[in-house]
Amino acid sequence: MIGIKNVIAIVCGGGPAPGINSVISGITNEATRHGWDVLGIYDGFSRLARGEKNYVRLEPKDISHIHMAGGCILKMSRFNPTKKESDLRTVVETLTELGVTHLVTIGGDDTAYSSAAVSEEARKMGRTINVVHVPKTIDNDLPLPEGVPTFGFETARAFATTEIENLMEDARTTNNRWYFTIAMGRTAGHLALGMGRSAGAAITIIPEEFPQKKIPLQQLVDIVTGSIVKRYLTGKNYGVAVIAEGVIEKIAPEDFKKLGEVVTDEHGHIRYSELDFGEILKQAVLAEVKKIGIKISIIDKEIGYELRCTAPIAYDIDYARSLGYSAVRFLMRGDSGALISIQNNEAVPMRFEDIKDPATGKTRVRKVNIKSVQYRIARGSMMRMEKEDLDDPGLANAYRMDPKAFKERYAYLFETGEEPEAAQAGKAEEKKA
Repeated sequence: MIGIKNVIAIVCGGGPAPGINSVISGITNEATRHGWDVLGIYDGFSRLARGEKNYVRLEPKDISHIHMAGGCILKMSRFNPTKKESDLRTVVETLTELGVTHLVTIGGDDTAYSSAAVSEEARKMGRTINVVHVPKTIDNDLPLPEGVPTFGFETARAFATTEIENLMEDARTTNNRWYFTIAMGRTAGHLALGMGRSAGAAITIIPEEFPQKKIPLQQLVDIVTGSIVKRYLTGKNYGVAVIAEGVIEKIAPEDFKKLGEVVTDEHGHIRYSELDFGEILKQAVLAEVKKIGIKISIIDKEIGYELRCTAPIAYDIDYARSLGYSAVRFLMRGDSGALISIQNNEAVPMRFEDIKDPATGKTRVRKVNIKSVQYRIARGSMMRMEKEDLDDPGLANAYRMDPKAFKERYAYLFETGEEPEAAQAGKAEEKKA
């Protein structure tokens, strides 16, 4: 055992996000300044659960420039120690043998849940490990107050926006080409909407816009096809559609057979990257536009993994270091059991019990607020079929249908959602601007 009174262990869980090294830097600098030791645990909880003491003692001289680098110097894993009681117990025992008195976890909702579980298991074992969680995800779906991003999101959005802009120029230059970009985002559409809005994509589709629990795959096909046809009528036979991967969870169960074999991760979530959803959507849309007589080529592309380890922008460097500093200050007060946030330039701890979903016992997921000004503006700038288009004889003609049949065929798209109102409000906001 390391005979040190106060020892902080840093554990990074889930996938990478720009700014993790900045958090580690902030933690190390503030903790060592007060005489605390800092241990960086390699590979998340996976080695701790096997009783392996694989760590590095972190000193300011070793981390002086890491805040500017992408990736994670400690590496990461999605290992879930809460699945087995024996794993959780071994994690606590291993940390105790290392002399760890405090634990800082950096990760998403699952890592936050694991952090709370480790502290509770330590309590049951008659030991004390105070914990604090630093929220990390490019998905931006942790339950922070509206307008407060998770660190890494803004960097990912900026990098993805450049990618979308390049694809838009490629589509325009080559003509008759559409790109379908499937954007990372397991349960919420923040990243997809952020990159689509910033780049000015023709259409962005997120799961939050569907109030129904499930939708048929054909509904998604009809929405995308509507965008293609409307742009075609303006003389633009090209474009980029951004679709949040979380939309897959909205697809009706009977349509999942079209998505291929489902592969899940350590936490039971579908590995969307293992599903060729872009190809399935591409073929379905091509079949639709062929009926209409529009000739285009479609290229499907996933955007996500290339965003996770890019170097953080200045915003995320400063933001993440502030979170690391604030996490240490929280622990130094003798506190435990919270997610640390920065609100109005102040460090605000959010208690684990307050951010739990009562139904699952896990951290709540923050969805896109489709009534927000940001969504309304984004929606209003898209080229997509709206409710008023059902009475447009020109659009019906483009679909090679008589107006009545056209309206009857596509009216279902607007029967239960709030999208038309949001779009109209967005257009009004644009006019004001």
